[in-house]
Amino acid sequence: MTKTLDRFNTTDELPAATTVVIIGGGIVGVSAALTLAERNIPVVLIEKGHVAGEQSSRNLGWVRKTSRHAADIPLAMAADRLWSEMPERVGHSLGYQQAGIMFLAKDDEQMATHEAWLNSVKSFDLDSTLLSSAQVDQRVPGGKGDWVGGIYTGSDGRAEPSDAVPMMAKAAIEKGAIIIQHCAVRMLSTSGGKVSGVVTEKGEIRCEQVLLASGAWSRRFLGNHGISLPTLPVICSVMRTKPMEGPTDIAVGAPDFSFRKHQDGGFIVTQRGALDAPITLDHFTVGWRYLAQLRAQRRFLRVSMGRYFFKDLALKRRWKADSVSPFERIRTMNPAVNPALNHEAMTNLRDAWPIFNNAELAEAWAGLIDITPDSNPVIDHVKAMPGLTLATGFSGHGFGTGPAAGQLAADLVSNAAPLIDPSPYRFDRF
Repeated sequence: MTKTLDRFNTTDELPAATTVVIIGGGIVGVSAALTLAERNIPVVLIEKGHVAGEQSSRNLGWVRKTSRHAADIPLAMAADRLWSEMPERVGHSLGYQQAGIMFLAKDDEQMATHEAWLNSVKSFDLDSTLLSSAQVDQRVPGGKGDWVGGIYTGSDGRAEPSDAVPMMAKAAIEKGAIIIQHCAVRMLSTSGGKVSGVVTEKGEIRCEQVLLASGAWSRRFLGNHGISLPTLPVICSVMRTKPMEGPTDIAVGAPDFSFRKHQDGGFIVTQRGALDAPITLDHFTVGWRYLAQLRAQRRFLRVSMGRYFFKDLALKRRWKADSVSPFERIRTMNPAVNPALNHEAMTNLRDAWPIFNNAELAEAWAGLIDITPDSNPVIDHVKAMPGLTLATGFSGHGFGTGPAAGQLAADLVSNAAPLIDPSPYRFDRF
């Protein structure tokens, strides 16, 4: 099964020139386009496939501050505000609800991790609170899991990825943005050492600024221009149940499963304790940057070397403006679902909350996530390429912070006062 998505038609006409070109139609690029259009700044967003076709519609839909790096909290807090305002901005419900998020601990070591995180973000005055075992049972009744406790943030929430991003894109178009789907950007054009446009498979567009927000494809695009962005792929398998009675509206993350209510009455479920980590050529070139992360998180990764390695290896890493790019070879990255991981997740969930014995599968899908060495994104100008700005490498956190990340990127490309201090997202930190 594959992920359902609200697809829509856009223009095929390529304008000769604009002020800003955005490469990538995920939530960050779309949010940036919406922001620029609202500021009456001419903007063209170009997507090789269809808007939100990859990770922006395949994520879990969580909008959270809990367990984020302290440096990432201001962006997450700004995103809370922007998510709450988004239905009015776009004229449509996006399924956003501040229903709360709870992370569970099965032992004292995990509980200590939650406590350490809470201490690390004290200065932000969040509404996060540690829970006892009894308080977990009170908020999520009917459980059989032997939890030591947990941490809960009531102002965290959720939205519906497959609806939210397309609706935001439609609103951006209504406000003056141009969005072109099924058109790959092959390369940047430069003049006098500065970006002057982009070359697409349908021709060239002149512009003053380019925002690269192409997720897992950003590393390959930049590499063709001699710019190294350290990211590596992991794959998350997800399932959605048919509508059913459930224990809570709170999104719950346990060590080896997570679930959250879907707007149709079903639940989004994943094996939170495991991600597929297919080996690629990039592991041999930038993998050393991830050694600390690997030591801390090795138990979460199902490392393999197989079909994905050869499929990735077959894609070009260097090409010219007049040749077919990798982005035309693969319009939509659609990794295979790992049924074993989804089965693990559902088995673990049923052991903890037996009401899920009634769950029936509605659909299953997988999404490819680009991970940086510190799991924080890059939102910054590229000094080596004036006129180019990056908003990429969100490491699985991009949907929740997407509206704020897109606005921050729009601030940078338009030389406006930044929404928050962008320094944690500097490109040169790598």
